[in-house]
Amino acid sequence: MPRQFVGDLKDGDPVEETYLLSDKQLRANRNANLYLLATLRDRSGSINGLMWNVREDQCADFDSGDYVRVRGKVQLYQANLQLILTGVQRADAAALNPEDFELRPKQDIEKLLGRVREILQSIADPAIRMLMECFLIDDALVQKLQRTGAGIKAHHAYPGGLVEHVLNILEVALRIRDLYPTVNFDLVLAGIFLHDIGKVREMDFDNAFSYTDEGQLLGHMSIGVEMVTEKILEYQRLTNEPFPRETELRLKHMVLSHHGTYEHGSSRLPMTPEAIVVHHLDNLDAKVHEFSRAISEDLNPDASWTPYIPRLERKLFKGHQGDN
Repeated sequence: MPRQFVGDLKDGDPVEETYLLSDKQLRANRNANLYLLATLRDRSGSINGLMWNVREDQCADFDSGDYVRVRGKVQLYQANLQLILTGVQRADAAALNPEDFELRPKQDIEKLLGRVREILQSIADPAIRMLMECFLIDDALVQKLQRTGAGIKAHHAYPGGLVEHVLNILEVALRIRDLYPTVNFDLVLAGIFLHDIGKVREMDFDNAFSYTDEGQLLGHMSIGVEMVTEKILEYQRLTNEPFPRETELRLKHMVLSHHGTYEHGSSRLPMTPEAIVVHHLDNLDAKVHEFSRAISEDLNPDASWTPYIPRLERKLFKGHQGDN
């Protein structure tokens, strides 16, 4: 029997299939009865599963990151497909094909990383270029980078997504640098590479998409600053020269300020031209990717709008079927 991929599910479909449980929540309704809210995922997308009137012991044998065998029926509710569950049990991962569940970028990650290297090696400032090389010669770090996404649920949330995100921003920076002659684009290129580097330690993409203890306690910006400090020490060991102090501060400032505002998680507001460029390019790529993916993965192809997306605080217009 062919696999029932999430992306192929339609209203009214009966379902008996295995998915990755990327999120599990037990909630109480107005009558204080518990229900299970499960986010189920495979390589084609994700769908919310609801199981009513459950007991805690019924859900004790599985958790986020487990593969689960589910039974239920697809239901269209407020223009969104969901899966009403009648049964959930933990599945044996050894009997499954991991490729059925792993989201991947559309391009080859090693090729993308090669282009990232090429751009960083084009940096004219020798100290900044050598610091970038200290990151790129760290094989363990590079391997982790290739497995890391740019997020858990939002943009580029799949293994290799961080490399794809970084390269997109680097390419945009190269295209606009002649328009802003007062901006130091050596710093910008380095800041783009470094802005999310802490995510290689903040998140775990090897099994479930989850946060590490270090990630939960420190966050990727603080981790990123630590990593810059570590590589500056390596730079000084390799070159027997001090790393320029102002350059160090400017690089770390871009890491700490790239979210742009305090309410969006920035430790500092952008206070240099390079920092504001990195912030806006990061936000541009993240938002365009998130909008595009939400539209392409909407499970209701007949609707002109996506369902309301709480994270974006809006619906997205997909257009009317058949329009040119």
